[in-house]
Amino acid sequence: MGYRTDISGTRYTFASLKRLLAKASPERSGDHLAGLAADSPLERLAAQMCLADAPLRDFLDDVLEVDGDAVSRLIADQHDAQAFESISALTVGGFRDWLLDPGVTGVELAQIAWGLTPEMVAAVSKIMRAQDLIAVAAKIEVVTRFRSTIGLRGRLSTRNQPNHPTDDSRGIALSALDGLLMGAGDAVIGVNPATDSVEDFTRVCEVLEAIRTQLDIPTQHCCLGHVTTALAAMERGAPVDLVFQSVAGSQAANDGFGVTLEMLDEAHAAARALGRAPDGANLMYFETGQGAALSANAHHGMDQQTMETRAYAVARRYKPLLVNTVVGFIGPEYLADGKQIIRAGLEDHFCGKLLGLPMGVDVCYTNHSYADQEDMDILLTTLAAAGVSFVITVPGADDIMLNYQSLSFHDAHFIRDTLGRPPAPEFAAWMEANGIGSADVRLPPLETALAQLRLPGS
Repeated sequence: MGYRTDISGTRYTFASLKRLLAKASPERSGDHLAGLAADSPLERLAAQMCLADAPLRDFLDDVLEVDGDAVSRLIADQHDAQAFESISALTVGGFRDWLLDPGVTGVELAQIAWGLTPEMVAAVSKIMRAQDLIAVAAKIEVVTRFRSTIGLRGRLSTRNQPNHPTDDSRGIALSALDGLLMGAGDAVIGVNPATDSVEDFTRVCEVLEAIRTQLDIPTQHCCLGHVTTALAAMERGAPVDLVFQSVAGSQAANDGFGVTLEMLDEAHAAARALGRAPDGANLMYFETGQGAALSANAHHGMDQQTMETRAYAVARRYKPLLVNTVVGFIGPEYLADGKQIIRAGLEDHFCGKLLGLPMGVDVCYTNHSYADQEDMDILLTTLAAAGVSFVITVPGADDIMLNYQSLSFHDAHFIRDTLGRPPAPEFAAWMEANGIGSADVRLPPLETALAQLRLPGS
């Protein structure tokens, strides 16, 4: 199967759907690194024109399959032919027009979610403007629940990320309290551990559990260690709320993370067996990021944005509470500057949400990227307009453990005040009961609150 078009007397030919998707991608340093990017803006335009004319059925007939790849098999197994039927006659361009039709509602988009493959969703995103990605994503409401309800229309949740370079219990607690007093943490209080030992993992969970229970906070917590560490900790009785894992769009890339679908199945069942969550609650938390597969040389000749979208097939298998792309975290080799990071963040959010995921974004960049906090202001504001489920917030926007720049607790305040995006209703009620966000703050000052907390081992 080939795709071809003429522009200004030059014929452009794309031998396969995989190649067409790569050439149609908006400018991306990672695709240049992989030798997959369009050679010129004209070639990119030609590819986008061909892609717009490609029938959606091509993505079923000319599948982007990798022999023996568990993610490819999962994508094929997930496809719901009946859900696909209503849009099966459309081209990629026709699908874009349908998505943007004001008469097409979020309910209708939810009804087709399992009829879409990740590659279809990646394809349509490549021919959409930023405002298209925002407008369609804003239609969709993906609601998940644990102790708080995430993703309700018109609300913005936050992850309170109190990382510490040595996993010091008091340091974690102090940062967490700082965020809580500014209303951060209704999606999750989540720590990236500095080590991956079962003992430290368990202690971090116990610290977070102490904060949650002693302050009676309607939220959930997570130590973002490896899934195998979480399994071992759960076997020892650790108070695990959410099970976390980074995932990618091919089995080879997931092998690099040391994870298989079978491991995730086991962890999901183990978390359910703990009985810590209400019946029917969502129990998993996944992170993804453009460039993850390429950095592991596990992209199989696919462009990085299509590979990213394939990772969402892994995530949606488990009906997670939270999914977020760490959009600028992998570095400028994959997303060179603020413009590429902004575009990628909007793409990832759109693609994940269209596939039915509770999509959040770590609005972030590394210190050697050609980006700054003003770029993050733009991405945060546009994502809030698009109805992002949650964003990640850290003290001062500077994660001193992972050494990258994210959003601050104050940035979430800006969006809530400017666009009117309150937190999850249960958390908002807790804030009101404690005077948080008003002049009458009833929680004691930070040092006093920290001294009053009974932390494990103290």
